[in-house]
Amino acid sequence: MTVFSRAAGSLAVALTLAAAPALAASGPPPGFTLSDDADLAFTSPDGATRLEQYMKEGEDFDIKWQVWARRGGEMRELKPEQGYPAGFRFTADSRWLVRIQKTGSGEQDLFLYHLENGAFVSATKQSLGDLAWTYFRSRPDTGKMKLDYHISANLIGAENGYRWLGVDRTNNRYLLISLSGETDKHPKNVAVKGLADWKCRYDLETGNFDVPKMFAKDNAEALKWKIKR
Repeated sequence: MTVFSRAAGSLAVALTLAAAPALAASGPPPGFTLSDDADLAFTSPDGATRLEQYMKEGEDFDIKWQVWARRGGEMRELKPEQGYPAGFRFTADSRWLVRIQKTGSGEQDLFLYHLENGAFVSATKQSLGDLAWTYFRSRPDTGKMKLDYHISANLIGAENGYRWLGVDRTNNRYLLISLSGETDKHPKNVAVKGLADWKCRYDLETGNFDVPKMFAKDNAEALKWKIKR
């Protein structure tokens, strides 16, 4: 074999390694410890995936939380890292996963993951909560409403498979989301004013939002929510 052949072979191997996908991390980095709170561990309905939450305390009470999905002998992080632990809901077929994430005092977001090639990965570029708010603001009946704090997106009814909506649990197609928030500007005789439990539906097959007719009346009331002094 010539020197040129050996060099070409080495270059080919190097390019192959560079193009290969990075191996999955084996677990959380140093400093993160597994929470012993049983309520922070979740297992998929098929029993194949277990979610574990790890915490790391930093200076000035800075706390970081990571979520890792254990599936077989492999662990993968469900990003993003957050400052609070999270709740989770799987669809009945164990293929979709929603993260219910506290982000601040009275504030909450949602993240969506999908099972691909044996591992859960982010299903949307933006958070599911942000997508729901974008849909809310795109509608002519809600787009002008401005909210200032306690901005919250919540997953509702999933535990019962939406049977109360007449949706078959085995369908695994829809997620029902409620949005809430409060506004700074309101009359003096009003203590709190804003949005309370405005509902929309997310279609996992199409990636689109809609509002079923059965929610029209309640959503109209949600836009008028206030607590008088």
